[in-house]
Amino acid sequence: MSDVQEFLRQTVTENPVVLFMKGTAQFPQCGFSGRAIQVLKANGVRNVATVNVLEDDEVRQGIKEFSNWPTIPQLYIKGEFIGGADIIAELSETGELKQLLQEAGALG
Repeated sequence: MSDVQEFLRQTVTENPVVLFMKGTAQFPQCGFSGRAIQVLKANGVRNVATVNVLEDDEVRQGIKEFSNWPTIPQLYIKGEFIGGADIIAELSETGELKQLLQEAGALG
């Protein structure tokens, strides 16, 4: 396993909620990443780890291989890949996202 894949595996297992995104939670650098953060906050998340993929090309490529998902942002809850911005929004509308976050102990 490469160093990047090991870093990704460790990151998603050590943090209950991880969002791989472009930019940061305070300053998202793409609309989809911004929307994903807004949806998470609207669902009451108090603790989300974010990884800015723009800071490291290896991480940006590596996460796509890790999840077998071609786009950023990517949300992981309790080590499980959930999806990108559209899926996050859909799960929020159905209430499923809040339940996953609650089970992960990530709500304020």
